Amino acid sequence: MAPAPAADLRGYSTDAAKAEREWEAKLRAIPSPDSLREYMRHLSARPHHVGSAYDKDNAEWLLAKFKSFGLEARIETFDVLFPTPKERVVELVAPTKFVAKLQEPPVPGDPTSGQQAEQLPTYNAYSIDGDVTAPLVYVNYGVPADYERLERMGISVKGAIVIARYFGSWR
Repeated sequence: MAPAPAADLRGYSTDAAKAEREWEAKLRAIPSPDSLREYMRHLSARPHHVGSAYDKDNAEWLLAKFKSFGLEARIETFDVLFPTPKERVVELVAPTKFVAKLQEPPVPGDPTSGQQAEQLPTYNAYSIDGDVTAPLVYVNYGVPADYERLERMGISVKGAIVIARYFGSWR
């Protein structure tokens, strides 16, 4: 499929559109499945949450890659609010007491899943602190149809802590 004529690029002058198309063609020629696989291995080799040492390493590595592709690139820094927990506890108090470990074991064959010293603990970054005790209700994905089904089953979520599967309703 041939690219559209340079003059047809909305919002660009004819000369700027031509230059844009040239950059697009260069960028389309760069990736290959093998190089992308290697890039992903490099970028995900260690935990790289905001502000971490490996986050900075990744930014500098990407900067060098972009420059090697002939792109003008620079690193911009921003101050962001990024809360991290001091204490995390999740426990069931009844009918059987249970305290969650809040940490998964390493996955056999995955060299990155055991890097627990560099990982952030599991938590919801922008949740408020608090101590909540209430009945627990599983709500599947937590979409309206799930709540309707619970209502038909006579299960109320009013005043309860709900646990939803992570997928389908917001990701």
